[in-house]
Amino acid sequence: MELSDTQKATIAGWVHENKSVAEIQNLLRDELGLSMTYMDVRFLIEDLELTFEEPPQEEEDDKTEDGEAELVDEPVGGVQVEVNPVTPPGALVAGTVNFSDGKQMQWQLSAAGQLGLVPGDDPDYRPSPEDVQEFQAQLQEVLQKQGY
Repeated sequence: MELSDTQKATIAGWVHENKSVAEIQNLLRDELGLSMTYMDVRFLIEDLELTFEEPPQEEEDDKTEDGEAELVDEPVGGVQVEVNPVTPPGALVAGTVNFSDGKQMQWQLSAAGQLGLVPGDDPDYRPSPEDVQEFQAQLQEVLQKQGY
């Protein structure tokens, strides 16, 4: 994909503002009309030789009023949910989830509202209950942002 100098400068500005990769992915789609996967955006940032600044410690430990840790779009070593741009037959929406232990699974939501995880390379793999809970919370947030 060829980007204009203006588009590259815009992306560099977002990285300089310390936007997360997920936020940049959404901005690319909404403001520049470019639909890219999360990983493609990460590779693009790397190809443009852009780096994120480390946030101050107190920003990383932001808590909500009830003391729970705030969900972020790009958890480090946590669960990451992505929506596929192409929906398979029989599904309302589908995508991939990377769990905190590095394992990846496909997921899909049927038109009837049933959520299913599709085993990857290891058919016996079961994510931890904490990862499943984080996956469900992130999936709900991602789907709401996309209008589902």
